Amino acid sequence: MKFFFAVLIISLGLISCREEEPNSFIIWTDRPEFAFYTEFFNASQNRYNAEVRYFPSPAVQLSQSAEPPDLVISSWLTSSAVSGQFRALDDFFDLRGLDQTSFYPQLLSLGFIDGRQLLLPVSFNLPSIVFPSSHGNVSSNPFIIDLEEIKTGSKAFDTRANNAYTRIGFSPLSNGEFLYLTASLYGAGFMEGTPLAWNSSMLDEAVSWLTFWFNDENENLQGNIQMEDDFAFRYFFDPPDRLINSGRILFTYMDSSDFFTFPEDRRINLSFRWIGANDMIPLIDGGVFFGIHRRTQANRAVEAFTLWFFSMETQRELLEVSRELRLDEIYFGIAGGFSALRTVTEQIFPQFYPALIGHLPPGNFFSPPNILPRGWASIRERVIIPYIQDQIRNETGQVRSLENRISEWYRLNRD
Repeated sequence: MKFFFAVLIISLGLISCREEEPNSFIIWTDRPEFAFYTEFFNASQNRYNAEVRYFPSPAVQLSQSAEPPDLVISSWLTSSAVSGQFRALDDFFDLRGLDQTSFYPQLLSLGFIDGRQLLLPVSFNLPSIVFPSSHGNVSSNPFIIDLEEIKTGSKAFDTRANNAYTRIGFSPLSNGEFLYLTASLYGAGFMEGTPLAWNSSMLDEAVSWLTFWFNDENENLQGNIQMEDDFAFRYFFDPPDRLINSGRILFTYMDSSDFFTFPEDRRINLSFRWIGANDMIPLIDGGVFFGIHRRTQANRAVEAFTLWFFSMETQRELLEVSRELRLDEIYFGIAGGFSALRTVTEQIFPQFYPALIGHLPPGNFFSPPNILPRGWASIRERVIIPYIQDQIRNETGQVRSLENRISEWYRLNRD
């Protein structure tokens, strides 16, 4: 009897604590759309209330704040410095009815860390080459264009007069993201290490291929680069669609978010292919993930929001209201990208973005990035891309090593 009453008292105490959980919860995010999403959630029921706080980098903010949020929805959460702050979400699949198979498995695996599902994927983007609709034969694949096809098409389009380009197919040096994408496709494999690891030989191969772009047919490397720089200086103040439609360039690089927030009336004469190789399309770094902080007290409220958000019906409604409010002219899709829910991307997105019809590749084409260190966006922009540019431009090969550049970046950015 004493044991029975002890268990009863403990159980009642747990129920009481459960009932005293706060019904309000705080979300940290770097995606402005969640201000709208949470308003929609709050209006859909009268029990829980979500509050949103925007930070340019919630991952960094977590290390600086003594009062963490209940929920974080942001890029760059998968690094070891951040992911350990979140509770396991496996019970959502086992007990709460969230369908594990509704997610793209490659994305879901990025949040499976140390044997637990610590993060859920929210959205992702794909790299694309955009070109005139009249040049639909630039690629043999209905979904993908590879690097060699871009180079070949670009070279055939190039036109010179008086040692200057009058039109140019594509300008790799003018687009750092394309240079980085090339390194990724060649297998440079940047990943979290101590602090960063990569495949040096594959990075060197990517740089060699890019250098050959400017130096094939035994032409002058520096002369070609200078002519391309002059062309960019003269013409690239115009938006890319105008340059394409005027016949000044053939290709421009955009990720899916940029392309589908481009004004529709300016996309009429444009087509696109995803950039990839061997039936593989690399996902853009910085996909959005969803994590519940391990110190949250608002468990029921956060759980309700989780099940609400990762619902096909909810995401369809969010897309519909975004279109009605014309938010889709600013933000693409769900949280700035394709939804991590397969049925939403494959069945619902084409209803809102008709240009996707016939252009959505099978999900098994998607190749997610490696786990990358916190601060990767800055490292990529300020270290990796300038290194590739310097390697291409410097024919003597006397370029400061990538190892030294990374060490210096970490020395100057210890916080």
